Amino acid sequence: MLSGFDFVLVGFAAVAAGAINALAGGGTLITFPTLLALGVSPIAANVTNTVALCPGFVGGILGQLKDLTGQRRRFWIFLTASAVGGIIGSILLLRTGERAFMALVPFLILAASCLLAVQGVIRLWLVRRSIESAAKPGSETWAVILIGLAAIYGGYFGVAMSVVVLSLLGLMINDSLTRLNAIKQTVAFGANGAAAVLFIFSGRVQWPIALVMAAGALIGGTLGGRLAGRIKPDTLRWTVVSIGIVLAIIYFLRQ
Repeated sequence: MLSGFDFVLVGFAAVAAGAINALAGGGTLITFPTLLALGVSPIAANVTNTVALCPGFVGGILGQLKDLTGQRRRFWIFLTASAVGGIIGSILLLRTGERAFMALVPFLILAASCLLAVQGVIRLWLVRRSIESAAKPGSETWAVILIGLAAIYGGYFGVAMSVVVLSLLGLMINDSLTRLNAIKQTVAFGANGAAAVLFIFSGRVQWPIALVMAAGALIGGTLGGRLAGRIKPDTLRWTVVSIGIVLAIIYFLRQ
């Protein structure tokens, strides 16, 4: 049973996560370890985190509606593929034992930290590629398959999934980075939204915590939007990466 102070701590962590997601990504590396530190079981922490932060992905799609213009077919195909992958990943999570999942946590956090670390390099590569290969044909079929596989990870843990998704889209589909980013938002919503729906009926969601986190993430996302331009995303991202690596080492040592 969490105390009033614990809920305040969760709220602040969610505000920070919301702001970090708005500015650089990787906010879950703040909220998930916070829940673990407060004694929430690993799977319940992951499930609660996914449900609480899911509304933010809706905002991501709404923010890029204009970039989805002319991509109706892509939208539904990738939404479906990501939802299927998210459901598979969430089922795998719910069937994983607490001890087995906790054993994977250091590896998952380290992988997510590494993905965030190369996010800037990947984005620069995608910009160059979108300019250089605009006339070359893409392969949406393979993109859908690979995105579906990435969405399984999204439903299972999901931190920094967007980095993988955007890289795959840029590699397989020739289009502007802005339009591909809109599809990335669609995939994030599909995978996390489908997982969240399944989690809601799993009995693992810590609802008081989820509601506090949802409110905090909303506040944090608003603050992050207002701070855009004042805080360098790279600086914030490397801070999150450093925190993630330290946490991974701590969890490795505990095991």
